[in-house]
Amino acid sequence: MKLQYLGDSKDSFKWDYHDFLVSELGYSLFNIALMMTPDDGGNDGKTHPSAFPARDEVIEFCHYLRKNRSIDSIKVLPQKTGASYQIELHKNGQYISNSNRSEYFSGLNSVVRQVMFLDPDNGFEPEKSITEKHVSYKDISSILEQVSSNTIISIFQHHRRKSFPGDFARIKERIEFGCATAIYWHSLMFVLISKSDKVIMQVVAANRKYAAINPVTVIAR
Repeated sequence: MKLQYLGDSKDSFKWDYHDFLVSELGYSLFNIALMMTPDDGGNDGKTHPSAFPARDEVIEFCHYLRKNRSIDSIKVLPQKTGASYQIELHKNGQYISNSNRSEYFSGLNSVVRQVMFLDPDNGFEPEKSITEKHVSYKDISSILEQVSSNTIISIFQHHRRKSFPGDFARIKERIEFGCATAIYWHSLMFVLISKSDKVIMQVVAANRKYAAINPVTVIAR
């Protein structure tokens, strides 16, 4: 993630959906690995948050993020929406690189029920290369080995040169272990993974409930 992305339309979908998911599941912790990279001075991140029809309080939250441009501002999300979960920023604002991945994804809580959100600039590693803009399949395996079976990992995936259902099918093939589902809107998909098939079915049910009131599409399995 880059600071320049804070509060844009993808952020509106991101925070509205994850606030709903954590609350719907009754989880106490929303653990966010921002996977920070430096701003690039480009035009990405300038779309208005209302481009995704999030709840009013989430749109207000996105404007708050744009104004403050601080990752610590993310922690007020549950206060803005009236939710009861806590937010933890894993490794805070530490930048990620190919050389520090093992250290970056270490020290995870193995006890609590949590949604852990990974926010790379682009999403999963492509077929032949990986940069700091991607999460690797080995990263996912390392996380799953550390956390409880009730933990859900959610991964930001920007649209690539294939349909989201097709991309999700290939992602599932490359995941080393765990169960998966997905939800998408416009150019953004969230892939959700857990060690537990029961937990993933709970996520699918929550996703369908979210899709009933929002212009998103659920990929069940």
